[in-house]
Amino acid sequence: MSKSSERDVATTLQGIYYVTSGLWPILHMSSFEKVTGPKRDKWLVKTVGALITAIGSTLLFSASREPRSETARSLGISTALALIGIDSIYSMRGTIPKIYLKHSKTIYNQKLW
Repeated sequence: MSKSSERDVATTLQGIYYVTSGLWPILHMSSFEKVTGPKRDKWLVKTVGALITAIGSTLLFSASREPRSETARSLGISTALALIGIDSIYSMRGTIPKIYLKHSKTIYNQKLW
């Protein structure tokens, strides 16, 4: 598989992951909270979920319409780095549950770069 084909597959998989994880708290907050812990500001969780869903759908659209897009690659990498940073820092500080470290590991293991 060529490097550009691998990138298209990675963009698609990252898009699917983001759409799925973004929609989860919007569609079923109770199961989301069972895994990640109770949330005080549910509107904020749903807002972040909507933003992650928007990023994921943009990646999916790009993978299907604009293969090998450097813009999509940049969006995917910058989003992954932002989420890894937030999850890691705030999990280690005890602000958010340690389950978010697994989320970071999942994102990192997608090997998008």
